[in-house]
Amino acid sequence: MISEPVNPNLTDLLTRTDRIMSGANGRGADPNSARPSRDSVHVGVDLGTAYTVLAVLDENYQPIAGTYQFAEIVRDGLVVDFIGAVDLLRRMKSQVEERLGFELKSASTGYPPGVPQAEVRATANVLHGAGLDCTGLIDEPTAANNVLQIKDGAIVDVGGGTTGIAVFRKGKVVYTADEPTGGTHFSLVIAGSTGLTFEEAEAMKTDPKEQTRLFPLIRPVMEKVGTIVRRHLAGHKVERIYLVGGTCAYPGMDQVIQEITGVEAVLPGKPLFVTPLGIAMNN
Repeated sequence: MISEPVNPNLTDLLTRTDRIMSGANGRGADPNSARPSRDSVHVGVDLGTAYTVLAVLDENYQPIAGTYQFAEIVRDGLVVDFIGAVDLLRRMKSQVEERLGFELKSASTGYPPGVPQAEVRATANVLHGAGLDCTGLIDEPTAANNVLQIKDGAIVDVGGGTTGIAVFRKGKVVYTADEPTGGTHFSLVIAGSTGLTFEEAEAMKTDPKEQTRLFPLIRPVMEKVGTIVRRHLAGHKVERIYLVGGTCAYPGMDQVIQEITGVEAVLPGKPLFVTPLGIAMNN
């Protein structure tokens, strides 16, 4: 249950985004939307440790097209495969353009808090390399709050490689932090315990039929995430944590975070898409 002051349209927004992203792996435009013009869309690119997401919004900031794909091109917030990132984004851009019927010219992108400016520029250069003008750079927690619209509390973004924390007071960021540990570490534990390859472990992790069985195996990693969050929230009066990032979708993750931190943890539906949507709103 999402409590106020979260965006009252959040559930509808994420449901629509999930429908668009799920259709042909999100490569199509929403057939129920009026045909947009190339000058009215807002585009966001989220280069994640596990998933890269391309989201396109209309002039009213509603999702109309997008795609996402698993790719190991970023590690701990840093681009480690520049050529691979450019090639991947170029393909994703082409797929979305084919469905929209026009070329995407620009996009915004995001970065974890605390990443060196040189690495932030590298992220922007991936967009340039794929044929997109980078018109905006925004830290990921602030991007997430473009969607959530919270006034007071903490946003915790658990991605593939890192856990980002941002504390908000009266709608403004007053503290940020980012530390390694995320969904990739789930997969590494599964691979090490089962003898599977990393890719096989990643597939098993996202298989709903396997998740209950794997939960005791990866719970210690969830607890580590909770410990990181608890440490960074010490000294801040936070009554509610809002969880975003694809890793938070793992069943039981929110309960473990709440248990370790002692703070109510709220999980929006489809947390993978919250930050990409907020990045697109910055374009």
